[in-house]
Amino acid sequence: MIMTSVGILITLVLTLLFGIPYIALMKKKMYGQYIREEVSSMHAGKAKTPTTGGVFMIISIVVASLITLFMAQEATTRAFIILMTLCFYGFTGFQDDFMKIKGHKNEGLSAKGKLLLQIAVSMLPAFYLIFSSQTEISFLNFSMDLGWFYPIFAGFMIVGSSNAVNLTDGLDGLAASCSVFAFFACVAICLINQQIDIAIIAGAAAASCLGFLYYNKKPARIFMGDTGSLALGGLLAVIAIMGKFELWLIPIGAIFICETVSVMIQVTSFKLFGKRVFKMTPIHHHFELLGWSEIKIVATFVAINAITGALAVFGYYLFKHFGA
Repeated sequence: MIMTSVGILITLVLTLLFGIPYIALMKKKMYGQYIREEVSSMHAGKAKTPTTGGVFMIISIVVASLITLFMAQEATTRAFIILMTLCFYGFTGFQDDFMKIKGHKNEGLSAKGKLLLQIAVSMLPAFYLIFSSQTEISFLNFSMDLGWFYPIFAGFMIVGSSNAVNLTDGLDGLAASCSVFAFFACVAICLINQQIDIAIIAGAAAASCLGFLYYNKKPARIFMGDTGSLALGGLLAVIAIMGKFELWLIPIGAIFICETVSVMIQVTSFKLFGKRVFKMTPIHHHFELLGWSEIKIVATFVAINAITGALAVFGYYLFKHFGA
């Protein structure tokens, strides 16, 4: 608990410090965000806001985690694999962001190319657990050993989580603030399980998101971009997988799941029936078009994710100590 708190403090300080020169550099180089054409009228003022803020978030997480892990003598193989996965997903996101900046439009890597990179990276933690004979998934009284099918499950989870956070990153502070509570829920579960190494990394991720909010709250001075959102989403799932509380990620990341499901419903409905269920997806844009202010949407979504995350921790604790 003490070392996790130390890691949180170090990450928070680093994120706040690194953000100042990074934003200045991005403004100087004019590396700004390009807005989706469909929402350009609502978010016209956000055009050219610096992006790729995920770079200094990832650096802060990795540096602080390594310092704290060595201080706590918890520098385990699984901790390094978690951090490596974070870096690889960050690099994938950065490639996407860079192509958008270079092309002066909101089009980066092809959907197929991005998906293949995400799947490839997700196999790193998946096969680590295969060779560690940790292929069982459980939730309450349900459990199942997936064996060699585990990489399929893990890959689906990691890639899905990565893209879900990416979809959520559409309003100032939305993805970062929801991630704060999601990662803190992971910290609590890891501490319940005495998984100090994973708790340190999860705490660092939560602190980095919290520090990033100083620059990303409305009106945002920088966006995390795909660099940050793909990396944070992937990290969230990898933490749950390595911590062996995979299915508890459903309530922990409730808002991220809702954002993703809204897109799936919209696409399916339009292809099958030619009709849209929502005014626009992801669902936060639907509420914008209903007249909700950006601050109201963010506050509501974050409150929901905080509640579902707290319920997940409470439920996990009760079942761990009083369940079957």
